[in-house]
Amino acid sequence: MASKTGETQKITSKTDDVRMSNIIAAKAVADAVRTSLGPKGMDKMIQNEQGEVLISNDGATILKQMEVFHPTAKMLVEISKSQDVEAGDGTTSVVVLAGALLQAVQGLLDKGIHPTRIAECFRRAEIKAKEILRSMSIPVDLKDEASLIKAATTSLASKVIYQNADLIAPMAVKSVLAVADIENSNCDLDNIKVVEQLGGVIEDSEIVNGIVLKKSSAGPKKVENAKIGIIQFCLSAPKTDMENSVEVSDYEAMDRIIRAERKHSDADPSHMSTR
Repeated sequence: MASKTGETQKITSKTDDVRMSNIIAAKAVADAVRTSLGPKGMDKMIQNEQGEVLISNDGATILKQMEVFHPTAKMLVEISKSQDVEAGDGTTSVVVLAGALLQAVQGLLDKGIHPTRIAECFRRAEIKAKEILRSMSIPVDLKDEASLIKAATTSLASKVIYQNADLIAPMAVKSVLAVADIENSNCDLDNIKVVEQLGGVIEDSEIVNGIVLKKSSAGPKKVENAKIGIIQFCLSAPKTDMENSVEVSDYEAMDRIIRAERKHSDADPSHMSTR
């Protein structure tokens, strides 16, 4: 009986140590980006392995540049990425909130409350929080451009370019409305391309309805009545999902490989379209 009791105590102690390790790792990640939150948030200077220095107060950018190895820390980084994909903002807030919740969990665990009970209460709190947020929210008409510009300006309050919000916010709203399907409340942000040009300032930014091509010194300066051909299929030979290698010992085998690739890469005119 004594041996079984000892084994049970060891398992319980090991479980507690793992939980504490997870909480400490999550708090470390949250503390790393916590001070960059808000209008008075501080910028972070990050140096990568190549010696390149990046200065940013964007939570998603900071977490992307950080090298984390702990599973829980990686989970917080993935949470930030998911928030960036779904909402495009709040990447720092979601990590700080997760760290604060886990810090509160530490006190509950010390009181002997079971983790399953804590998780159940968190789910109930989530439902209540959604009800409160929906009751205090203000509907925004997607056709009301002035309200959308105000919302965009607010989201820029914690960014470095906030001093240029009067220029950037209207441009962002007009760009989104240009590619958005308002009737179905759908918008594919991949249709918006941000092109950076060295040597300019933010005030030089402008919206271009169409395609922007980088200027080449060797190419023509101006082309009138140009016709552009768009190829809708890949010209390179198809590749498998798994990495593989082929060893060739003679020229005949090389010729067979080249002929096989050409069969896949030869363009069929019936599959091409031009606009």
